[in-house]
Formats: sequence, C-alpha cells, structure tokens
Amino acid sequence: MFDWMVWTTPVAVFFSCIALMLVGMTVWEIKSPTVLRKGFLPIATTRGDRLFIGLLSAAYINLAFVGLAGHLAEWLSLESEPSVWISFVLSMGVLALVMRKG
Repeated sequence: MFDWMVWTTPVAVFFSCIALMLVGMTVWEIKSPTVLRKGFLPIATTRGDRLFIGLLSAAYINLAFVGLAGHLAEWLSLESEPSVWISFVLSMGVLALVMRKG
C-alpha cells in the first residue's frame, strides 16, 4: 500500500509525531475549548491555528533540508550528507516555539 514512498525511520517518526499531535490536539480541544490570543505571530490565533502554522513550518524546514543536504555536504566538505534527524529536531523545535509563544 505504501510502496510508493520511501518509509525510512525518520520519515515514519515524523509522520507518527504529526498523527499523535493531531489526536492530542483533538482531545485537548474537546476537554478545554480554545480562545484567541496574540503572540509573536502577526495575527490572533487559536491552538489549532498555531498547530497548522507550526506543521507547515516543520514541513518547509524538512523539505529545505532535504533539498540542501547535498549542497551542505559539498560546501562543508563532508564525506556524506548530514542526517535528516537534524532537520527533524530543528522542525520540532520550531513547532514547539510556535505552539508556545506564537
């Protein structure tokens, strides 16, 4: 069924985290409805808005890293491309920042 995609461990962990976040946010919203608030983002947002913005940011960070990994290896004279775990940790950090302070 999923033969069209290369399911490496980092990819599986990334999508599993997204699925767990969506389930967790749904339960949280049912238990405690959200209110609009203003953080560093230029608009008033709810938890769901911040999750969406954070997930988009995480996806763009991962895509940019995958696209630039070959160039980074060349520029930094590395023997192999940097690990995709670096982009995973960075993107989850950005997501956490947007969720907390956005």
